[in-house]
Amino acid sequence: MPKTALIRQKKKIALIAHDNKKLDMLEWAKYNIETLRQHELYATGTTGRILKRELGLDIEIFESGPLGGDQQIGARIADGEIDFLIFFWDPLAPLPHDPDVKALLRIAVVWNIPIACNRASADFLISSSLMCQDYHRRLPDYESYRQRLN
Repeated sequence: MPKTALIRQKKKIALIAHDNKKLDMLEWAKYNIETLRQHELYATGTTGRILKRELGLDIEIFESGPLGGDQQIGARIADGEIDFLIFFWDPLAPLPHDPDVKALLRIAVVWNIPIACNRASADFLISSSLMCQDYHRRLPDYESYRQRLN
């Protein structure tokens, strides 16, 4: 029987947007504000402050991405404390913290959490019938990998 982790009806959603995508994130969040209010929200520095100030959302704010915020969110994903990622990243901008961005996206895939990397995918995820119910997320079996390390 595969191992699963329960993503509760009240999701723990991380919101991140690169500089050139912050306005897009704000517009998206404004459009989806009623749905977002039903969940626990987390965000990296500037994105979180903008959403909190402009929309009055209750958000736990971490460091800015380049100062470790992406890694803080990644750690919480690995610990099972965040179970949903909306990350509007800018594929055209050079980023000094690009390794952190790749690590965050990688850890989200490793732990099989839903990820939206642009507005269209975020629209599809947030409008899914699974948003308003519990969901048993299948956990990958990394035991053989762990055994190789010993």
